[in-house]
Amino acid sequence: MGAAEFIVLTGIGFYLITCWAIFDIARKDFGGIEKKAAWAFVALIPFLGPIIYIVIGFRKGTRRAVP
Repeated sequence: MGAAEFIVLTGIGFYLITCWAIFDIARKDFGGIEKKAAWAFVALIPFLGPIIYIVIGFRKGTRRAVP
C-alpha cells in the first residue's frame, strides 16, 4: 500500500468515525441542549474530536427511550 492509499483510507476512516459520533450525540440526552451542542462541536474537530468524544463523552449521555 502506497502513501496515497494510506492517506485516503485514513481520511475515510476518520470521516466514518465522525459521522458515527454525530449520530450518537443526536440520539443521546446529555441533560441540556448546551451540553449536546458542545459535544457536537467537539466531535467536529478534525481527527482529534471524535477520539475525544469516544474516550470522554461516549459514557456521559443516556439513551432516550424509543416510543
